[in-house]
Amino acid sequence: MAGETLTIVRLANFVTPVSGGLRTALRHLGAGYRAAGHRPVLIVPGERRSEEETEQGVVVTLPGPVLPASGGYRLLTDRRAVAAELTRFSPDRLEVSDRTTLRWTGAWARRHGVRSVMVSHESAAGLLRTWGLPGPLAGATADRFNAATARAYDSVLCTTDWAAAEFRRIGTPNLVRAPLGVDLDAMRPLPPTARAAERARYAAPDETLLVLCSRLSAEKRPERAIEALAVLRARRRPAVLVVAGTGPLRDRLAARAARLRLPVRFLGHLGGRAELARLLGCADVVLAPGPVETFGLAAMESLACGTPVVVSRSSALPGLVGLAGVAAVDTGDGFASAVRQLLGRPEELRRASARAQAERYGWPAAVAAFLAAHGVRDDEAVDGGRGSG
Repeated sequence: MAGETLTIVRLANFVTPVSGGLRTALRHLGAGYRAAGHRPVLIVPGERRSEEETEQGVVVTLPGPVLPASGGYRLLTDRRAVAAELTRFSPDRLEVSDRTTLRWTGAWARRHGVRSVMVSHESAAGLLRTWGLPGPLAGATADRFNAATARAYDSVLCTTDWAAAEFRRIGTPNLVRAPLGVDLDAMRPLPPTARAAERARYAAPDETLLVLCSRLSAEKRPERAIEALAVLRARRRPAVLVVAGTGPLRDRLAARAARLRLPVRFLGHLGGRAELARLLGCADVVLAPGPVETFGLAAMESLACGTPVVVSRSSALPGLVGLAGVAAVDTGDGFASAVRQLLGRPEELRRASARAQAERYGWPAAVAAFLAAHGVRDDEAVDGGRGSG
């Protein structure tokens, strides 16, 4: 397929101007597709219709209702409007990043002879468990749901082996693997002097600076960071917590921190990549407590900035962060113990290890792998993708 230009239409829900990992991944993948000579189109929900040409190709926003209690997420629920856009752009490939309300697009693609890929960004069983479903029931429900997803699309793409496991369990024949990436240029370690100056904005020299960069919603378990801070301080380790991100649990978390008289600073959403890189780069440890994270872009960006991470042992992240982090039991005490373990390592060693681990996950390789899932396997696609990182 060398030299052929493909129109790759991508559909995604759960993307807002202040959302994090998925929005970042879509942007880098679109930019990589475009650099490889293809025509990427992204369709997402919003308050009103809009269309613009961007670095990641054409971005179309269609009006969609807000999902209650989601903190602002909207959904593409108007099938007729979505189908009209698909017809207008006449895709060669369809890439869908929501296997719930958008699953019907697999049938649309099949009727129109369009090769389709569903990107599984989460564990269905894991999400069901976080919503209160007992383990066995969550697993059985996820199996039925995943089987229907696999039948609807030509390929199901998972970004980690952990995410792929629930599809392998049911013998999914059209399963493919492709990693996501991290921007190794925008996210990089700060020079020591700059790191000290940035750190002084948030913590005293004798305090441990913890950072949580996450959407503040139930499935991310952000309360675990506050619990870990409370345990550390109870054990007479001076520590402070800075939270970057917003979401439906923000007010509840702030009230809890105030009630416990804990030094927690809420920054809200950080829109600038440079600002985020400075925060991640000056932290002593970044916390990633989400138990159903399948790639954990914030954790990988922390590593790229030279900061080690403590991750939930229930998620995919232990296999991604390797020795550059510590996998913690999903309790405040477990995360506090993991923080102490990380801080027991020499700072230069833990920062160098973090950056080295992140360098295994550049965006060029991710773009090439996603294009391979779309049937583009030539060297030209790989070379073109190098412009996306």
